[in-house]
Amino acid sequence: MHPVELEGIFAIVLSLAIPIVAIICGVIMSIRKKQSETELRKLLIEHNTDLETAKALIEEQEKKSNKYVSLRWACVLIGLGVGAFADFLLGLEPKHNIYFWLVIAFGIGLGLLVSFFIELKLQDKENQQTTQQE
Repeated sequence: MHPVELEGIFAIVLSLAIPIVAIICGVIMSIRKKQSETELRKLLIEHNTDLETAKALIEEQEKKSNKYVSLRWACVLIGLGVGAFADFLLGLEPKHNIYFWLVIAFGIGLGLLVSFFIELKLQDKENQQTTQQE
């Protein structure tokens, strides 16, 4: 086979495999979430936890997991933009240069790191506020 034909076949396989893998990962994550919720409910029932405490534990778990998602995505996208802008300034070509992708990955990693530190500060601030209220 000619290398150009192999590139076409490889592109088709990847374009089909990526959504399939994403769907499978999404299904696995939702199954695991349901399992963990079921485990939590079983533990609450086994330990004879009162209804108010059980509701508070379940609601707190749901709020914590989704609280900073927007911040995280914003920082990742800003990092992606910074990486793309750095690539533009450096004049790297994405087709032939691995450094293009490395700079993009560095920008995304930087965005995640910034998001982590912002979340950490916000959580510390919340903990201090709850401590002062008590």
